[in-house]
Amino acid sequence: MVFSRPVRLWLLPNVALLAALVVWGVLRYPHLPDRIPRRIGIDGVDAWTEPSIGNAFALVFVHLGATVLLTACAELTLRVTPEAELPKDTAPFGDGLVRSSLNRPRTRASALRTARALLVLNACTGVSLLVGCAVLWRSTADRHVSGWLFAAMVVPLLAGTAATVLAAVRDRRTPVS
Repeated sequence: MVFSRPVRLWLLPNVALLAALVVWGVLRYPHLPDRIPRRIGIDGVDAWTEPSIGNAFALVFVHLGATVLLTACAELTLRVTPEAELPKDTAPFGDGLVRSSLNRPRTRASALRTARALLVLNACTGVSLLVGCAVLWRSTADRHVSGWLFAAMVVPLLAGTAATVLAAVRDRRTPVS
């Protein structure tokens, strides 16, 4: 298997969310109106487009790309040798330069926390895009968009970002053995 066990486990909700978006989109696509929102502003939908595969599934493709990118970052975070496990006296330009310039996780535990936080951020991004798909895949070409849309899309993103920042801060506070 390509991914390590922790990444596979924490990737499951992301894959399930992506699959749900695809299935929902495939079921909704034949019933879309002649025009779908292309851009949503403060006053509601302010640009329209035809319901092509690219336009209708743009948010699904964004989530797929984010899933690939953040999963790769999580996996690479787990594969990097943590700072605590680096040899002490083998750095070519001095120990301080190598340690600070690489920005490694301090320990294996902090690498795992960071990887999990990245996958939580991806899941939160998926939930946010799910809300966007609800507007994009409406049955009618209505210009009005509910006021809750902005909050419903931003709150999951803020929660995922907070989890990632907290993991990074905790990593910086973890002493190197």
